[in-house]
Amino acid sequence: MKRIALQQLIAWKHSSNRKPLIIRGARQVGKTWLMKEFAKTEYEDFIYVNFEFDEVMKTLFDEGFQHERLLFNLKTFSGITPKPEKTLIIFDEIQEVPRGLTSLKYFCENAPDYHIVVAGSLLGLTLHQHVSFPVGKVQFLDLYPMNFIEFLHAIGKGRFVDLLEKQDFSTISTFKLQYIEWLRQYYFIGGMPEAVASFVENSDFVKVRQIQKDILEQYESDFSKHAPNDIVPRIRLVWSSILPQLSKENKKFIYAKIKQGARAREFELAMAWLLDCGLIKQVFRVTKPDLPLKAYLDFSAFKLFMVDIGLMVAMSELEVKVLLEGSRIFEEFKGALTEQFVFQQLIQNKDLVITYWSSERFDSEIDLLLQYSNEIIPVEIKSAENLNAKSLKVFCEKFNSKNAIRTSLSNYRKEPWMTNVPLYVMGNYFN
Repeated sequence: MKRIALQQLIAWKHSSNRKPLIIRGARQVGKTWLMKEFAKTEYEDFIYVNFEFDEVMKTLFDEGFQHERLLFNLKTFSGITPKPEKTLIIFDEIQEVPRGLTSLKYFCENAPDYHIVVAGSLLGLTLHQHVSFPVGKVQFLDLYPMNFIEFLHAIGKGRFVDLLEKQDFSTISTFKLQYIEWLRQYYFIGGMPEAVASFVENSDFVKVRQIQKDILEQYESDFSKHAPNDIVPRIRLVWSSILPQLSKENKKFIYAKIKQGARAREFELAMAWLLDCGLIKQVFRVTKPDLPLKAYLDFSAFKLFMVDIGLMVAMSELEVKVLLEGSRIFEEFKGALTEQFVFQQLIQNKDLVITYWSSERFDSEIDLLLQYSNEIIPVEIKSAENLNAKSLKVFCEKFNSKNAIRTSLSNYRKEPWMTNVPLYVMGNYFN
């Protein structure tokens, strides 16, 4: 597998102000594989500790944070002598020993030449449990499911990725049908590494669906195992309502759509739990499309997206035969899958601020509103062949927008007021 995050890890390794690194991400997005692959390719050796399974190591920090003692115990455990800059120390499932997070402060201050990477599937929950967190002493990397570019690499289409990276739109249009076919597959498979690896090995969508169901069951198990009992039913209600909410004409998340009479205060903790686990993402409305967008966030109005489009399709029970029915999968649920896809491609770009805009009466909406390179860019997402962009045009005229995007299955073309960007290009368009 080729993960874009590997390049970020290499940059971290060679950074002059490197600090211990915390990798955040939902369960099953590939954190463990990424850390080990990084260690194998960039270091002489590595020490791997999984605090979920290595019971003896759960006491590692009980006697304090003196780094010589910690390093000696790591040597005893692994048989490897940790060497500054040559050995990568990996702490996995760090949420099982919250004092391990605290130790990162002392590694940063007293042993900065030792390279340390940590991860945890439920790390966000731990950070809200009164853990002494090493503020300013760590760095972060957010890991998401594989995007469309990584998917293309995985299925052996790297040369077609090169075209997307070069934005050679003339040649890209020549292979439009192939890109759409791979995009159709990606909608169904998504970016969970195990599902992608299974497809690469077996070309079997039934096996992919079983893996997705297994992952969803693990998430459900986490609800029951780690969340307070009184909010578990509400977590499930929020989790199962995301696709129906995105399928509405007005895609703003409405609590009353979860169940009749529901109020925000009833579901705030449940939503926070899903956010902390990395299973959902909020995109807030802005009251004014102006710089900086974060100054105009309306925290009472937002959309919710899932961690992965393939899991969303699996939850919907959409059958594999939909892949044989032309563009149907792009249009299912009133384009909700396509909006999920676009968001999932953009979220990995740290240069983007992602919001959306709607009028005060919510009778006009721009699907996504981006801040990029000191510009405000409205994005209209089209899943069907009807490319009428009335809302986008009205927005551009009202706010004098100079750089609007409509993304669809149509070829790239630039018009005086708008640029049409193919859906399969969106993951690379702002690079």
